Amino acid sequence: MAKIIFWEKPGCKGNSRQKEILLASGHDLEVRNLLAEGWSREELAQFFGQRPVAEWFNPTNPRVKSGELIPAETCPEDALEMMVAEPLLIVRPLMQVGEQRLAGFDVQQVHNWVGLALDSVGERDPKNCPCVTSTN
Repeated sequence: MAKIIFWEKPGCKGNSRQKEILLASGHDLEVRNLLAEGWSREELAQFFGQRPVAEWFNPTNPRVKSGELIPAETCPEDALEMMVAEPLLIVRPLMQVGEQRLAGFDVQQVHNWVGLALDSVGERDPKNCPCVTSTN
């Protein structure tokens, strides 16, 4: 199984569920605080690959939910600049195995990447954090 560096927002229920799934699947986690990391635009860009910019953003962030910020209308350079300044905008979790990186927790994508014990996923969709507070 893989050793995964897992950047989370401490206290996020969605990230807690995602960690449970990874651990139940036999992976080792090195958990880090997404908000305390000194991100650069170049580092963040490596997690998103060729995915559309809209998928880079945390959909539960109050600015995204309110429509103040429209990810689909944001260019990559501006998105990265905003995320460096305000890490709560970044989709969670960010994960790294070796040199490979991934943002977000789409079950099938994570399963294809590192393998999951799919019976550990259960009914709740671990993709998005269920939190709705202003601290997302």
